[in-house]
Amino acid sequence: MNRRNILLACAAAAAVFSSSLAMAQDTGAPIRLIVPYAPGGPLDITARALAERVRDSLGTVIVDNKGGAGGNIGADAIAKAAPDGLTIGIAATATHAVNPWLYARMPYDAAKDFAGITQMVRVPNVLVMNAEKAAQLKINSVADLIAYAKANPAKLNYGSGGNGSAGHLAGEMFKQRAGIFALHIPYRGGNPAQLALLSGEVDFNIDNLATAAPNIRSGKLKALAVTSLQASPALPGVPPLSSTFKGFSIDTWWGLVAPAGTPKPVIAKLNKAFVAALNAPETRTRFGALLAEPVPTTPEQFDAFMASERAKYQSLVKASGAKVD
Repeated sequence: MNRRNILLACAAAAAVFSSSLAMAQDTGAPIRLIVPYAPGGPLDITARALAERVRDSLGTVIVDNKGGAGGNIGADAIAKAAPDGLTIGIAATATHAVNPWLYARMPYDAAKDFAGITQMVRVPNVLVMNAEKAAQLKINSVADLIAYAKANPAKLNYGSGGNGSAGHLAGEMFKQRAGIFALHIPYRGGNPAQLALLSGEVDFNIDNLATAAPNIRSGKLKALAVTSLQASPALPGVPPLSSTFKGFSIDTWWGLVAPAGTPKPVIAKLNKAFVAALNAPETRTRFGALLAEPVPTTPEQFDAFMASERAKYQSLVKASGAKVD
C-alpha cells in the first residue's frame, strides 16, 4: 500500500471512530461526571448545579463522587475512562496543578492524560487575622503586617489545612514576595486551621474566601487582602495582594475535563452546553452564594491555564519543601 493510500485509510478510520463516539453521546446514554472529592463541598455543589442545567442539551448527567488521595483517585478514574464523551470530570487546583509536584508517585499525568472542556469557577483566597489579635498588634493592612513581621522577626506564625495545601503554598508565596518569616503550622484540614486562627493559636491564615467569609462578616476575622488579581465584590474595601505585589495571584479554581483522545467535535459539543450553563443568570446567582465566580472558557484556554498553573505551583511546592510519599 503506498503512502497516499495509507493516509486515506487512516483518515477514514479516524472519521469512523469519531463518528461512532459522537453517536454514543446521542444514544441517550447518561454522561458520568466524576467529582474527585466527597459530596457536599463547593466542587460537588457546582458540578450538580451544572448537571441539572445541561439536561436539555446533553441528556442525563450523573455525578459520581470518587474522593481520596487528595483528589488523585477520582482524577485517575477520569484519565483512564474511555474517550467517548460519556465520562468527564472535575479538574481542580490540587489535582492538576499542585499534586503533580507534591506526590512522589502519581497514577496519572496531569499534562497529558486530559482534554480541557471549560474552566468552571474561581474562588479568591483571603489573608485573614484573628480580629482581636490584629487590634492588639495594631495591624490594619498588609503593610502593617509586613512591618510588624520585619520589626519582630520569628514571632509570627500562620496555619493551613496541611503541608502542600493551598493555604500553605499561598502563605509561602506571600512570605517570599514580602521578604518576611512566619512559621508554618499545618493542621488536619481547613476547618481545624480556621479554628486555630479563631482561638488565637496562629496569627494569620490564607484561607478560601467561601470558608472564611462568615467569620469575616461576624467580625471574628479581619480580612487584610484577597489573593486574586482584582478585588472581590464579596469583600468591598478589601484590596488584592496584587496591589502590593504586582501579579500576585493564587486563587482556587476548578473546571471540566475529558480523557485525552476525546475527539474535538465531542469536546466542542460539551463545551457549548456547559458554557451556556455557566453563563445562565441562575447559575451566576447560585454560584455567587458560594462566593464562586463562573469562568467559562474555550477548551484551548482551559488547557493553557492549567499548564500555567502547573508551572507556577512547581516552584511553590519546591520552595515549601512539602512532599507526600
